[in-house]
Amino acid sequence: GKGALFIRRIEGCFYNVVGLPLRRLRLMLKRFGVGILLLFFCIYFAGCSTEYNIVTNEQETYYYSTEREEQMGRTIARQIEKEYKLVDDPLVQHRVDEIGKRIVAVCDRKDIDYTFKVIDEDEVNAVALPGGYVYVFNGLLEKVKNDDELAGVLAHEVGHIVARHSIKKLQALQGYSLVRILVAQAPGSGEAGAAADAAFLELLMGYSREDELLADQLGARYAKLAGYNPRGMLDFLETLQEVNKRKPLRQRSYYKTHPYVPDRVRVVKQELGENITFSDYINIEQEPHK
Repeated sequence: GKGALFIRRIEGCFYNVVGLPLRRLRLMLKRFGVGILLLFFCIYFAGCSTEYNIVTNEQETYYYSTEREEQMGRTIARQIEKEYKLVDDPLVQHRVDEIGKRIVAVCDRKDIDYTFKVIDEDEVNAVALPGGYVYVFNGLLEKVKNDDELAGVLAHEVGHIVARHSIKKLQALQGYSLVRILVAQAPGSGEAGAAADAAFLELLMGYSREDELLADQLGARYAKLAGYNPRGMLDFLETLQEVNKRKPLRQRSYYKTHPYVPDRVRVVKQELGENITFSDYINIEQEPHK
């Protein structure tokens, strides 16, 4: 997946690096009379737990404990900080850290420690990792006009962590890998596998859109509870829309990972109890792409 960006080379068998050598394992289990379906259920459901997620209002099953999530986050964070340079200015880092702490104090998940850091890159972006790690790109800080807008961005990323969006994606990837093993055993597995790949990609993209909208909703809520003007999120979304319009033209894709900005604005307005206008329901760019 996207984690391959951090891999320079692989020495030896791919599956010895990523996991078990699956073909050899299947043959060994078959020799001992262990069915692949039994293996599937044993691996997939081992160590799982069901918890009530307060932000989604649903009972959800997790195969990663909080401890494993934090370990995973630390590992990814170390790799990011090897690949990217952090901003040296302590005042910039202090600003982000203080706003982040105020957001965390009012969020719905406090069983982990949160870390906020600034990456010295021009990209207008921010990212949330498992285990409470939030990275903000310096290019984004240059675009926000005030602390209210920055609070909206940080609260959005905290919302992803509270809802455990990254963990759910990892679980989906894990489950999908096992399903592909089963599909490979069936006749005509090439066509079936391709269809499964396409279906799963669409599923992930759908989750991404829903996750972004939920993070927007939570972000507006947490920013307001932390004492910031939640309309700062709406102001920054307008800035983000202008930034996107100035990017080079790209071929349209059905696999769009983020909702259109007007759709995000609508969700934030609904959370804040503001009136929804007709334009808030139109998921199109209102001006020509520059």
